[in-house]
Amino acid sequence: MKRTIILALCIAFAIGSTQAQKAVVKGTLDKATTGVTEIIVSKIVNSSIIPDTVKIDKGNTFKYEVVLDQPALFLIGSPSFGQSVVHIMLHPKDNIQITIGYDSEQEYLRLLDAKGSRDVAVYQSFNQQLYQFNKQAKKLDSEYRTRSASNSRKMEIADEFQQLHTSANIAIRKLLSDNSDVLVSAFLVTYFENDLETYIDLYESIERGLSKKYGDNQFVQHVSSKVKTSLAPGKLAPEIAMKDPEGQTRKLSDLRGKIVMIDFWASWCRPCRMENPNVVKLYHQYHSKGFEIYSVSLDKSRDEWVKAISQDGLVWENHVSDLNGWTSTGGAAYGITSVPSTVLLDREGRIIARNLRGRELENKLKELFGE
Repeated sequence: MKRTIILALCIAFAIGSTQAQKAVVKGTLDKATTGVTEIIVSKIVNSSIIPDTVKIDKGNTFKYEVVLDQPALFLIGSPSFGQSVVHIMLHPKDNIQITIGYDSEQEYLRLLDAKGSRDVAVYQSFNQQLYQFNKQAKKLDSEYRTRSASNSRKMEIADEFQQLHTSANIAIRKLLSDNSDVLVSAFLVTYFENDLETYIDLYESIERGLSKKYGDNQFVQHVSSKVKTSLAPGKLAPEIAMKDPEGQTRKLSDLRGKIVMIDFWASWCRPCRMENPNVVKLYHQYHSKGFEIYSVSLDKSRDEWVKAISQDGLVWENHVSDLNGWTSTGGAAYGITSVPSTVLLDREGRIIARNLRGRELENKLKELFGE
């Protein structure tokens, strides 16, 4: 009899612990967003987005309530803010207070204040770090566009951009490392998806911090899958066989015996174009010693691709593309989700490092060629 009662209590407790609970988000829009009458709050469920419209009251505030039986990621935005959104990881029973602002010049939606959970606090820090990076990067890009192709300042701007990018990555890495047990970190770490091998230890840390409690969460499962399938240094680089602008198939494996940099880029990618003068310089410096570049374009327009090759003086022969943009088979083989992205290979076709650019790439080549 006692055993039956204990079992019943255990079942009741289990059912009660998974019961759906209400989560609440109370938000305020700052003065810069005056005139916005409604916002869109969208729940992310696997690859689906489920939107909900929330009215803004006269005090420029809103309240959103949702019943959850497990944590979920939400996007908050408005047609008035373009494509920019903020992300909120909500848990059952959360009571969150946020303040949102919009920088129209940067076209960036900012989470100015966030209280009520570690998830929103971590995201706020991430959001602000990214805002500052984008703001400074836009200034450099604006100056870069005003300089002629032969202007020496272009190289300096490219170096400054790389230093800015590195500093932002260091700050974001520390933020996520310090909060590897916070669920939103499993979502935010995808910021480094294009440089997985450099940040694989961060992925592993987040997996350790979250898999026991949130193993069924879609973002934690994604992190776990990346840890299992990473292309770590020392692994043989996947083959790429794609056509050049003249329709000739060029295989990556045909370059064995050389130090090869796979350069994923596109004509429309401003950071790629800013980095190209440095790539050209290093090609001329080390080509005679056994350095080759295998450029994979994520363009869709052949004309724009070929035009950029000519404009930037990319004189090497190995330029390939299937003109499928982000669905490029070459990009898919290496998990490319943003450009520019590089993979450096040794003479046997094994991965040495990923995403070396600017001074880091130059220093690595000096090391490899014994300078």
